Amino acid sequence: MNFLFKIIDFFYQKKKYAFLKKKILKDINIFIDVGAHHGDTINEFLEIFTIKKIYAFEPSKENFTKLKIKVAEIEKSKSVKIEISPFGLGEKNYILPLNEIADGVSNTFNNLNVNSKYFRKKKFITTLFGIKKFIKNKVPTRIIRLKEFMEQEKIDKIDFMKIDTEGFEYNILLGLEENIKKVEFILFEHHYDNMIIKNYNFSDIHKLLSNNGFQKIFKTKMPFRKSFDYIYENKN
Repeated sequence: MNFLFKIIDFFYQKKKYAFLKKKILKDINIFIDVGAHHGDTINEFLEIFTIKKIYAFEPSKENFTKLKIKVAEIEKSKSVKIEISPFGLGEKNYILPLNEIADGVSNTFNNLNVNSKYFRKKKFITTLFGIKKFIKNKVPTRIIRLKEFMEQEKIDKIDFMKIDTEGFEYNILLGLEENIKKVEFILFEHHYDNMIIKNYNFSDIHKLLSNNGFQKIFKTKMPFRKSFDYIYENKN
C-alpha cells in the first residue's frame, strides 16, 4: 500500500515542481525547509534549482538521524551548504510534546481527535491493520521563533520557504513576525480533515499572508488526503 502511495505521490510532486520551475527563473540563495523529514524535498529542489544555502528543521530524532545521513550524501555530490537543526519552529520559544506517528511522516505538535473517521482510517492503514502502535512516542521538543533564527544567522532574505508540519504552519508563520516580509515564496501543506486539532483555519493563514503582501499563485489537492498544497508569492 505504501509503495502505491509513493508512486502516486511521485507524479503529484512532479506537477508541483514543474510549476515552480516555470515560475522561478533564477537561482535560490536561501532555502528554508521546515519539516525536512528525510531530505526528500531538499533533493528534489536541488534537481531543478541551484541553491546556495539550505537551512532544514526536523524535530523528530528518528527522522533527524536519517536526514543527517542524507544531507551528508547530498553535500558530497552537489555544491551546496546545508545546515540542519533538530528542533521545531513556532510562534514563541517553548517546549512542546511532539506526537511521533508510526508512519514517520505524520508527526505533529497538535493534539489528535481520536474519535474522527479520518483518524480511525489513517490508524488502520498506518499501523498495518492494527499490528503496530499508531502514536509511538510523545517527545518534549524545543520550539523557537524563525525571526530569532534569522537574526542569529544574519539572514536578510529568504528566497523560498517550504513548510510541512502537519497542522503547525500558522504558528511558524506567526513566529516570523515582521520578517515575513523578507520571504519571497512560501509553499505549505494545509490539512482540512478533523483529525488534527488546530486553533486556526486556512482563512487565518490567507489573511496573514495577504496582509503582508502575498498572493496565492498555486493550489492543488493531495491524492487520497483531505489536504492541499499552496504556494504564495510576495508581491511587494
